[in-house]
Amino acid sequence: MEERVFKRKIYDKMLLWKQENQGRTALLVEGARRIGKSTIVEAFAKNEYKSYILIDFNKVSDKVKNLFDDLEDLEYIFLYLQTHYHVTLTERQSLIVFDEVQKCPQARQAIKYLVADGRYDYIETGSLISIRKNIQDITIPSEEDRIRMYPMDYEEFRWALGDEVTFPTLKVFYDKRRSLGSLHQLKQRELRLYMLVGGMPQAVNAYLETNNFASVDKVKRGILNLYFDDFNKIDPTGKASMLFRAAPAQLMKNASRYQVSSVLENDRAESVSEIVSEMKESMTVNVAYHSNDPNVGMLLSKDINYYKLYVGDTGLFITLAFWDKDFVDNIIYQKLLGDDLSANLGYVYENLVAQMLRAAGNELYYYTFPTEKGNHSYEIDFLLSRGNKLCPIEVKSSGYNTHASLDAFCEKYASRIRERYLVYNKDLKKDGETLCLPPYMISFL
Repeated sequence: MEERVFKRKIYDKMLLWKQENQGRTALLVEGARRIGKSTIVEAFAKNEYKSYILIDFNKVSDKVKNLFDDLEDLEYIFLYLQTHYHVTLTERQSLIVFDEVQKCPQARQAIKYLVADGRYDYIETGSLISIRKNIQDITIPSEEDRIRMYPMDYEEFRWALGDEVTFPTLKVFYDKRRSLGSLHQLKQRELRLYMLVGGMPQAVNAYLETNNFASVDKVKRGILNLYFDDFNKIDPTGKASMLFRAAPAQLMKNASRYQVSSVLENDRAESVSEIVSEMKESMTVNVAYHSNDPNVGMLLSKDINYYKLYVGDTGLFITLAFWDKDFVDNIIYQKLLGDDLSANLGYVYENLVAQMLRAAGNELYYYTFPTEKGNHSYEIDFLLSRGNKLCPIEVKSSGYNTHASLDAFCEKYASRIRERYLVYNKDLKKDGETLCLPPYMISFL
């Protein structure tokens, strides 16, 4: 299968780091496995430097790893690397990449001295699960900038399909608050394709190569198996893996929070809070925490034991939801392709919105509160902080534009509201004070 280097937004962030820092810091690119970290970093090295060395600590020899145990003779280290990799390094024009740096903690610790030496630039990549487990005995370098990388967002996915027109056009419609009219159904169909394939580069590549969802699903299952292995590094008892596997089922229950006891019989949310925190840091999941007092400083009222768990990539979410069934039995593929996603499968859209908001840099919070009669609860699916105000979001998988929870919330906290949004599957429109918009416009919020 042909290997493609997809256009990624993180490239511009790396370029800004290179231009502004001029070697004064190293750059650590953090993210889950299989999101394309190594590929985009090597493309950056090829394009922006006269030469580079990529040290893949997953497969490098012990001789190379042992170089970083003793930093007294940097000249020898650089000479050895140039000889070993058959690359000539040029001062201030070359880059050294520590790929999967979590496999060699001593190399990460060496960054402090390598940066101080000043001859070359350094970029590290790594999976956060392994990084956190392998840094207990080393000094974390302060000379290290960090950027986080996510699966391909919807705009990057459109770029991969050769479409660089859709998003600038959608932004114009959004800014002018204009409906798309006959274009809306086309844009919804294009979004559903993104939901099915997802944003993992290998899955996108499989789709472009084969135009076959069975092939795409096979790739996604392989990635999920890697994640299961990683979760066992967090917690050898398997609790993390079980919590992850149950994420789709938990959302389908439409409960006000993740019910840990229904997945782990002898556990409660309090007993697995550290595991969930590490899962969040791994970026394989997105966690929306309940805000007990929804206001600008939601971190202050964050309830770490009251949360919802979303899969970091919606394409993986769809495969995980039907993990025990063959691809042909996965009804979400059929329903999404036919635009026939019933209300009880609406949690797929909720996961999508969580992914898109997180990729745009938002922390995820939500809020529930009882109705006046107390016989059920209102729920705001997501809360965004903008300036000194809040922007509540209610998500519906259908085209209905009723928004009782949104109305009740905005009445209860009227002085705190800036904008209010209903995400649904119909065209953009205003409904009183509420902006109703399709999910393909989420990244503009």
